[in-house]
Amino acid sequence: MIQMTWLTLQDGGTLFYDAAFFGRSQADSFFAALLRETAWKQEVGRGWPFPRLTAWYADDGLTYRYSGVTHTGAGWTETLSYIKHRIERAMSVVFNSVLLNRYRDGRDSIGMHADDEPELGVNPVLASLSLGAVRTFVLKHKKSGEKRVIPLAHGSLLVMGGTCQHRWIHGVPKTTVEVGERINLTFRNILLV
Repeated sequence: MIQMTWLTLQDGGTLFYDAAFFGRSQADSFFAALLRETAWKQEVGRGWPFPRLTAWYADDGLTYRYSGVTHTGAGWTETLSYIKHRIERAMSVVFNSVLLNRYRDGRDSIGMHADDEPELGVNPVLASLSLGAVRTFVLKHKKSGEKRVIPLAHGSLLVMGGTCQHRWIHGVPKTTVEVGERINLTFRNILLV
């Protein structure tokens, strides 16, 4: 049975965190497979290269746009499909896409943002799996400035729901601490509009 920590956030946001959704051995195996199998790219959005490598997988033909980049789905790898189904079963939610971010070291990051694109709908549920080095996840309320800081463990699952994407912003800041590589998988359900 999965033991998750559940938090109700200000203004109707919800946050779930399981520090060991996948055990170490399985998380190690996924990390190695994703390094090997993933078509990693150095994307450029709005004229600047992203400070991390990315990849996007989704149901065939599905389109997703963010930060000046457009992706079209062409199916799933066996590894990603397995991970997706495990998370869907645990959370009783369905996802049709995943964005992978590869943080090569502490200089790689993702700035504060909200996943509030119209194609994600009202109050989307996002499930974020972390593999590899521990990095700090920062969640900040847009109006009050309240902050939540979570060190994302290897094999951990973080799920944001409720009004999280409309009332809060989140990111993974750069660090001067020496850290190894990390892969993050963020599962979303994109609405066909």
